[in-house]
Amino acid sequence: MRDTRESRLLLVLLIAVAFALITVDIRGGEDSPVDGARQAAAAVFGPIEDSVSTAVDPVGNAVSAVRDSGERHDRLAELVKENAALKARLGSDDRNSSRLKQLDKMLKTSAEGQYGIKGAEVIAIGAAQGFSWTITIDVGANDGIQRDMTVLNGDGLVGRVTTVGPNTATVLLANDPDFTVGTRMEATDELGFASGQGDRPLRVELLNGKADVKKGDRLVTFGSQADKPFVPGVPVGVVSRVDPSGGDLTRTLYVTPYVSFTKLDIVGVVVQAPKKDPRDTVLPAKPKPTPTPTVTVTVTPSANAPVDGEIQQEQ
Repeated sequence: MRDTRESRLLLVLLIAVAFALITVDIRGGEDSPVDGARQAAAAVFGPIEDSVSTAVDPVGNAVSAVRDSGERHDRLAELVKENAALKARLGSDDRNSSRLKQLDKMLKTSAEGQYGIKGAEVIAIGAAQGFSWTITIDVGANDGIQRDMTVLNGDGLVGRVTTVGPNTATVLLANDPDFTVGTRMEATDELGFASGQGDRPLRVELLNGKADVKKGDRLVTFGSQADKPFVPGVPVGVVSRVDPSGGDLTRTLYVTPYVSFTKLDIVGVVVQAPKKDPRDTVLPAKPKPTPTPTVTVTVTPSANAPVDGEIQQEQ
């Protein structure tokens, strides 16, 4: 459009009308005469905006939804269904598919233990606070995160929150040498303390030096007073080696953790402890032993074979 006197006049008129509508809207408050038009526009464009946002970052939306799951435990089952739908839609995207599998597994773990969790993404690794094994997650005080909260994922115990900022938090990983957690053996209930050893298995000192322990036995968190820093029942790992008992007051075990600390991506902060100890229910199902195939061989003696007790005469 050419810059004419008529076009400039029209522009001034439109600006004046716009300011008039804004003034009427502000003074009208909830009874604003333009409120109906605004609601109509929201009804039309709202679903479009929502679908576009979901298409751009479906995993981010799913994680954000999980962050609200701490308010009610029964919300977890609904989140599992939502995640399953998202996973089906993103099956062709390897990156999103992998993250949704992690999210789905974590939701099932939290549902089995009845942990109220806030989902988070790992945004940094390293010695943020001078620790050798830490991660930074994208939730903080504004999301209800506090110091000494348990952190887990779909495999088991990740660590505990040590430092909280407005929108981020630092997590000390369970394999850090400064990390210690109370443990309980599956079935036998033998108690001990697990300590991190970096990239080596966790070292566990059982309080009972004569405890009957063998390779393949499993451990969960024992829990802390008031559930901080650890809630009970979170899977810790599997016994890989048992030191011979030399009559000491304690017994030393080496435990392979369930969590792979170098592959962390989606984690959950426990913001609501279970009403009762889940005991061993959160542990994964034990693999069924592979049966050893047996072969039965039937031997049929030939017509010329000697009968027991007889010697074949040479012809």
